[in-house]
Amino acid sequence: MKKISNRQYVVLGLGIFGSTVAKTLSSYNCEVIALDNDEKCVDRMADIVTQSMMCDITDINQLREAGVQDCDIAIVSMGSHLEESVMGIINLKELGVPYIVAKAKNKRYMQIFTELGANKVVRPEKEMGEQVAKGVLGKNIIDVVDLDKEYSIVEIPTPPQWVGKSLIELDLRRRFGINVVGIRSYLQEHLNVCPDAEYKIQKEDHLVVIADCKTLDRFDVLDQL
Repeated sequence: MKKISNRQYVVLGLGIFGSTVAKTLSSYNCEVIALDNDEKCVDRMADIVTQSMMCDITDINQLREAGVQDCDIAIVSMGSHLEESVMGIINLKELGVPYIVAKAKNKRYMQIFTELGANKVVRPEKEMGEQVAKGVLGKNIIDVVDLDKEYSIVEIPTPPQWVGKSLIELDLRRRFGINVVGIRSYLQEHLNVCPDAEYKIQKEDHLVVIADCKTLDRFDVLDQL
């Protein structure tokens, strides 16, 4: 796969979350340093990432020896271990790592990591739970990607009432506050981005749209149009 970033990444903590992040970055041919104090975790990642090393992330000297100061982005993934995460973030800041992502297990941890200077704090279990819930709220929604607290990108099947009509005829932006940004034809992975306004929607098409959360909450009413 083509390399999509020249940045260097370091992942601190190789549990399920950390190892998944490291594997995914590596799959895009990114340079990844993977660190953990568990030898089994380190060995498991040895053939996947650029460099996999035993390291106590609370020890700034060990981080320096691992070359963490040369990395552009650090992911601190020991979200359940407050002291380790706190010391990891402090050490990363001192080493001058420009961008730090930290995993937190609860809201209090999020506040602490943010105050320490983490640029982004995530709660994977909470966020995935919300994602799954949104995906099953309405039968029209196939997938959801949140852009922020107000807007999301969703993929929906074509409502029967829209089949054979063009995007300009449907006038979805004015009628529903929906912006169609892509159409995926039946059994095709390719996404037609920014489809022509004259395109007539087919029965098996999936529509990728941007909508605000209030509109998403009403997606099931599309069956009644």
